[in-house]
Amino acid sequence: MNVIILHRNFPGQFRHIARHLAKNGHGVIGVGNAQAPGLPGVNMVRYDSQKLAIASHRHAQTILSGEAHGVVVAHILTQLRAKGLVPDVVLAHPGWGEALYVKDVFPKVRLVSLFEFYYHAEGVDVGFEPGSEADFEQRANLRCRNMLHLANLELCDAAVSPTSWQKSLHPAAYQHKIQVLHEGVDTTHMTPDSEARFLLPDGRALTPGDPVITFVARNLEPYRGFHRLMHALPEIQRRCPQAVTVIAGGDGVSYGRAPKDAANWREKLLAELGPRLDLSRVVFTGQIPYKDYRSLLQVSAAHVYLTYPFVLSWSMLEAMSCGCLVLGSATPPVQEVLRHGENGLLFDFFDAEALASLVESALTRPGDYAPLRQQARKDIMAGYDIQNGVARYMALLQGS
Repeated sequence: MNVIILHRNFPGQFRHIARHLAKNGHGVIGVGNAQAPGLPGVNMVRYDSQKLAIASHRHAQTILSGEAHGVVVAHILTQLRAKGLVPDVVLAHPGWGEALYVKDVFPKVRLVSLFEFYYHAEGVDVGFEPGSEADFEQRANLRCRNMLHLANLELCDAAVSPTSWQKSLHPAAYQHKIQVLHEGVDTTHMTPDSEARFLLPDGRALTPGDPVITFVARNLEPYRGFHRLMHALPEIQRRCPQAVTVIAGGDGVSYGRAPKDAANWREKLLAELGPRLDLSRVVFTGQIPYKDYRSLLQVSAAHVYLTYPFVLSWSMLEAMSCGCLVLGSATPPVQEVLRHGENGLLFDFFDAEALASLVESALTRPGDYAPLRQQARKDIMAGYDIQNGVARYMALLQGS
């Protein structure tokens, strides 16, 4: 067999096993720094630790930034402690490092942390699109990002993930610490409204019952399936000639990367697909005020929600709370909430024809889907109401 042995001062504690392997015909390579003594009969690769640009290495930026944020917050907590303020519990989103030194300032204080996502180089969001497999640079970056998560998992007393699938991404050694707890959405505010109106920029008013297709994301980008909707739109427009598609979201990047050959994903997709679209029936609103966002959901005849296997958006839950007929991609964690034919409709993320077919059915047979809309709202009220989320958070903070 071939063996690589890593030790800064090779062979260090591995002298005997390295010598044994080499004497018995196995391939052995030692890796250590320039000052390592090495071992006769063993090939060695050396590196000069004096030349490592540790403080500025690109893969470590998340760790270095996290450490800096942790120090800043630690100073704040120390000042509060000096004033006599000692909390009973600290609740933290540790993703940017702020919670790293909580236990160093308040060793006995309960620390509860929210863990939204643990990165993987395969099988989740990275490499989800065909032909986008992670290279070494990306894998190394993800590995470093997870170092911060692992430190925070070790430090906290209890942990939370919003969905069972998001919890399952974390290492088995820490699963016992994590409970599934979604903070919830405001089901008393996000409700169906038969009198709702949504005004388009040209003055047209959309109302419940109109053939309105809706799509909402913080930013219009591949992680939230914007490109898949756009590729399905020509067929949707052919099948539904009266339909208006309203797309709400900004031109920035929340996740992933901006396109290399356009200012943003909206411009890129319009340049590619614009000639095949009736743009008089496609409305881009940009980011809109919350009250307008609610009205948009309330007039929706078919609400399209797509996502990579990634963090679940509040918008899907809020759409269901508003009684929307949600057409969702069959990706986790969407499938954890949306059940095909019961409280919504599911389709393959990559299947534009399937999406177009579902939109056509939703717009031509709205009465058939009324029970799904009603069940969607019931399910969100029962499992994702904000009051339930608050009550469960309180119990967790109190240690019960």
